[in-house]
Amino acid sequence: MFSQGQLIFGVCFFIAFVIVMIFAYRRDLKLHKVFYKGNYKVLLVFLLFIALLFVIKIFLKR
Repeated sequence: MFSQGQLIFGVCFFIAFVIVMIFAYRRDLKLHKVFYKGNYKVLLVFLLFIALLFVIKIFLKR
């Protein structure tokens, strides 16, 4: 499906991308703590909403 060169490039690109993202996140960590305080609550509500949709789908399918 992919040549060996494409796979090597993909792996190298992924590793480099993850390293750059780690450095960028650490550099902006102070700003994240100030501006995104309590952001986990929004994520939790979103995940609960998605789970509720799956539960409704399962019960209405019967």
